[in-house]
Amino acid sequence: MDQKDLIKEIGHIRSMMEKSSKFLSISGLSAVLIGVYALLGASLAYLKVYGFGKLAYRDHYVTDDGIVHYLIVVAVLVLLASLVTGVLMARRKAKRAKQTIWNPASKSMLFAMAVPLVTGGLLAILLIVKGYLALIASILLLFYGLALVNGSMYTFKEVRWLGILKIGLGLLALLFPGYGLWFWMAGFGFLHIIYGFIVYKKYE
Repeated sequence: MDQKDLIKEIGHIRSMMEKSSKFLSISGLSAVLIGVYALLGASLAYLKVYGFGKLAYRDHYVTDDGIVHYLIVVAVLVLLASLVTGVLMARRKAKRAKQTIWNPASKSMLFAMAVPLVTGGLLAILLIVKGYLALIASILLLFYGLALVNGSMYTFKEVRWLGILKIGLGLLALLFPGYGLWFWMAGFGFLHIIYGFIVYKKYE
């Protein structure tokens, strides 16, 4: 075996090891769609809270139960649509590669992400119950970012940077809570879209 064949064989072995240890069925296009869903949800929230007024810094927050319930319903619908889209497109991508989305790598990634995601979700619910609505945007961004960083070792390296950027936005949202909707749109909307296009162009 000459040097070229040896390098080719090493590359093939490395590729096989990566496929077995990392979950690579995440679809870049699904991330783009999830970002679009987030922007649509934020637009509905904007119209409900601000009407057609200017989106400016707010030193007061929504206290009307009807508006709060509306925002929760919108958030849940965006979450469900995002989960269904992500799973279906990951399954389709895996099928094209003759793989399955439920494998040791995806299980490890799911477990790594579950703890911060569940913790952040429960904390957000407790804050809503207590009426600390100003902290919701930052909490969701922070814990989702932590979940992405935690799970990035089992998938594309770009996921780590997406998580770090979300953590940064979450800290800024905590520092400037009156711009919470802006940071939420940037983190869950625009960053997802940019990340999705990068992954699609680079890996798909």
